[in-house]
Amino acid sequence: MRNRSTIEFLGLWEKLNNPIFKPIEFERFKNEAGANAFVLSPQRWIEATNAIGIISKSGRYGGTYAHKDIAFEFASWVSPEFKFYIIKNYQRLKEDENSKLSLEWNVNRILSKLNYKIHTDAIKANLISNELTPSQIGITYANEADTLNVALFGKTAKVWRDESTDLKGNIRDYATIKQLIVMVNLENMNANMIEKGVS
Repeated sequence: MRNRSTIEFLGLWEKLNNPIFKPIEFERFKNEAGANAFVLSPQRWIEATNAIGIISKSGRYGGTYAHKDIAFEFASWVSPEFKFYIIKNYQRLKEDENSKLSLEWNVNRILSKLNYKIHTDAIKANLISNELTPSQIGITYANEADTLNVALFGKTAKVWRDESTDLKGNIRDYATIKQLIVMVNLENMNANMIEKGVS
């Protein structure tokens, strides 16, 4: 080993994963790296720094083995083609992850809205009268929504907001898909009970 960036990677890996790593020896190797005369064997690295990320054994059944993080670093240094494939695969995985998150978020939003209109229409047709002020109308809608929130989440929207000041959105934005499916059914059942005049 003589590549400075590889030695820096080894040192970083050991600092993060090895409580008995000797950082002073690592700094010495890092400072010497890059010079034409500098060569660092795996055995010398292991003995000098107490490294655990590389294992090197001599003899008939010996060999040098490395943790997969370190093996990827060496392969990337030795083969630009390998490094290119690592980068492309990383980008593909991140795109897949973002796509799945986006899909789950869309499913959550669709489930949240699925029976919302049925529910609010039932409230409007059966619980809202001309005698109510705009403030009272808002309270009526909120009370019906909170009846369902308490049934499903065990708390009202206001209690959730007071407990979750660091989060944006509302209680239903943080519900699981299972909870949202239950909420869709609760909204439908509540709409039916409102239309039938059930208290």
